[in-house]
Amino acid sequence: MTELKVTLIRSAAHRLPDQRKVVKALGLGRINSTATLPDNAATRGALMKIAHLISVEEINK
Repeated sequence: MTELKVTLIRSAAHRLPDQRKVVKALGLGRINSTATLPDNAATRGALMKIAHLISVEEINK
């Protein structure tokens, strides 16, 4: 089972409202905050909306 380690590397301030909502829904608050998320289609779709704001690493468990 794989998980994704997502880190917010750019601020969500002054972004589109939908992008800010996605950042908050993923559990990311401030720059350099990290969340571990399941690797599924819904998560991948949300990450594609904010790909320019985050870095993603795969974690194999």
